[in-house]
Amino acid sequence: MTRLLRCWFFLTLLACGLGVAAPAQEGDLQNVPPQGTTPEEIVKRFAAKETEFAKARDQYTYRQDVKVDTLDGDTVDGEYHEVFDVMFDDKGKRIENVVFAPQSSLKKIYMSEEDMQDIRHRLPFVLTTDEVAEYSILYVGQQKEDELNCYVFDIAPKKIEGKKRYFQGRVWVDDNDFQIVKTYGKTVPDIRAKHGDEENLFPKFTTWRQQIDGQYWFPVYTKADDELHFKMEDVHIKEIVKYQDYKRFGTNVKILYNGQELPQAEKKPDQKKPDQDNPQNPPQK
Repeated sequence: MTRLLRCWFFLTLLACGLGVAAPAQEGDLQNVPPQGTTPEEIVKRFAAKETEFAKARDQYTYRQDVKVDTLDGDTVDGEYHEVFDVMFDDKGKRIENVVFAPQSSLKKIYMSEEDMQDIRHRLPFVLTTDEVAEYSILYVGQQKEDELNCYVFDIAPKKIEGKKRYFQGRVWVDDNDFQIVKTYGKTVPDIRAKHGDEENLFPKFTTWRQQIDGQYWFPVYTKADDELHFKMEDVHIKEIVKYQDYKRFGTNVKILYNGQELPQAEKKPDQKKPDQDNPQNPPQK
């Protein structure tokens, strides 16, 4: 989103903030090494799984519901809301179909192109084998997320290349499936003009995943609640993104990885969705 001033100075707020609703059951972070493996091997395995995940999700249709609010105290004083279906046309081309998009009432900010791209590609963060080399990845321990035992890693880009956008934060990797089940952090870099008041500021968010079709951990819920500190004023924003109704496209579509069709696994316990009525603070670095 972009900050609106009388002179149309630009300032972007993204997915929306810190202070995220955490799962109801989250254990303490244990600073212990992994048993029977190494952090490097875990990274290699979950990056391979993320590569599978990225290919698989491109073969699913789903609905994405995005709501961004600005607040004055506890009162909502502006809102952006869009609901769109990610689907395929009759030629098999991936498209988006907007099903609900009332006029935005945001006055302090507006949604920038960076916001739109982040909502689609960075909030559901994916770290594939090809992208691992771009990041510094630090193993920080193990933590329980509901019924899941997770390895925890802090991630940051080694360097910023041009206008490319990155994720910086923390990921939780299921120690059984070796897939990311939760992310907490922000998109980077923030963008500030060397001269003038142009700014793009991006808040922290948490994204939870849930197992779909007994095989893939797909994003189902993102929440952010942050105060962004622009030069002219601070703006409190909240954002919720829901990913719903995942359906694999077509009965004759095969999802291939390394030349083989990805198998259908037995259904495993789902990670619980965050308790929206009982928000808690996310884990802190």
